[in-house]
Amino acid sequence: MRRAAVLVTAVVLPVVIVVIVLANVLGRGDEAGRPPAEVSGATPSQRADLPVLRVAVPPVTPAARAACPALMKVLPLDLLEDPSRRVRSDSPFAYAWGDPPVVLVCGVDRPAGWVVGAAAIQINGVQWYVDTDDPDTTVWTAVDRSVYVEVRLPASVDSAPVTALTTQIAAALPFQEPRPGT
Repeated sequence: MRRAAVLVTAVVLPVVIVVIVLANVLGRGDEAGRPPAEVSGATPSQRADLPVLRVAVPPVTPAARAACPALMKVLPLDLLEDPSRRVRSDSPFAYAWGDPPVVLVCGVDRPAGWVVGAAAIQINGVQWYVDTDDPDTTVWTAVDRSVYVEVRLPASVDSAPVTALTTQIAAALPFQEPRPGT
């Protein structure tokens, strides 16, 4: 009797294993014949097919080299539905969206107009100096981070792009007490 049990186990066990493997490979009974699950959601955006934008930047400083990569990693591909676009600059810390472009440069110089007594605007915990001297462009500079971050907007665009970028700037760059010039 014991011999018969061993013989049955030797024959039946491999057959059971083959059936289990085939069932997993071919699909379980309750899933057999069903198509693969559909995955929905937005497809990640690609950079827009806009012309490459030349961006003038200051020389990269050691402070910018240390701080700016953290910001560049978290910038959105789309900014308020404007797709990002390729830029050409002497710094890897320039980014742009849309046409007309919104341009961000990390590691810029302190803005010339940012002096003691100059007003700053705070948006979501980031302090901005706003320069409206150019009738075509508004220049917003974050003045309370470890490096200055500039966002250039067409004068016809409101502060929405700046507001949208404050979350990434505040998260990526540590706060530093503002230091206006004299």
